[in-house]
Amino acid sequence: MKKLMTRWNIEKPWQLAVIFFVFSITGSSSIAVGRPLLRSIGITLDNLSPFIYYPLFIFLSFIFYQLFLVAFGWLFGQFNFFWNMEKKLLSRFGITI
Repeated sequence: MKKLMTRWNIEKPWQLAVIFFVFSITGSSSIAVGRPLLRSIGITLDNLSPFIYYPLFIFLSFIFYQLFLVAFGWLFGQFNFFWNMEKKLLSRFGITI
């Protein structure tokens, strides 16, 4: 735990607990929103090949994950941590903010 706190530059153990909680609800929420959104625009496994549906679903869930990560991070008082994480991730894709 100490090693992770040092790596992420976190001062208090409760911050680590909040960060883990944000990660968990973000993952669940992105999937809970992605699948119904696809269904609402008429994209299902019944009318689309799994080879197209699943990459589309994963991509959409990834987009929602990134948005929810910053939003939930802000909601739980850890915006700076998650915003810095987002900037690092986007820089790996060649996007600078």
